[in-house]
Amino acid sequence: MFLQFFFGYCALMIIASGILAISLRNPVHCVLMVLVLFFHMAGLYLTLNAEFLAAVQIIVYAGAILVLYLFVLFLVSLREELHLDAFVPSAWLGRIIAAGLAVCLIAVIPAFSLGEKGVWTVEAIREATHTKALGQELYSTYLLPFEIAGVILLVALIGGLVLARRDHDGPDRGEDIGLTDSDNQPKEVQQ
Repeated sequence: MFLQFFFGYCALMIIASGILAISLRNPVHCVLMVLVLFFHMAGLYLTLNAEFLAAVQIIVYAGAILVLYLFVLFLVSLREELHLDAFVPSAWLGRIIAAGLAVCLIAVIPAFSLGEKGVWTVEAIREATHTKALGQELYSTYLLPFEIAGVILLVALIGGLVLARRDHDGPDRGEDIGLTDSDNQPKEVQQ
């Protein structure tokens, strides 16, 4: 009984904090709502007896990813950013599209079936622990998708480094403030 109540509470809090995260005006408040969402997702993982995933959810997402979001918010001046036109021309059209997507998602709910799927039974997972079962599946059955995801992340990292590196063809920083390269003495002002 308590497990069902806790699951319902976590599900409602995930829905509410998700809606608030996209509807609040203050970006810091939006990030805090995402933090609440991440903690309640970890609670859902606990109800599924996936303690490892709950710990990863808190450490990686609530810890590292959210701090990254906050750094981006504090480093980017939101007032100076360009305001883009809306993707959908009117709010009513956007609501109609969202309602259509919701109806499509609700329509596929009967296609889901409860029960065990895959080769891992509950007893086999209890014997091997969740972490070992996850590792065996990840590095045996799903090795190729895991490696592809790693290559994609590596390409994204290299792309970010290339975009962030300083352009060496431009003027030196010392010239910008009136210093020469050789002796760091002030340049003579030409009049």
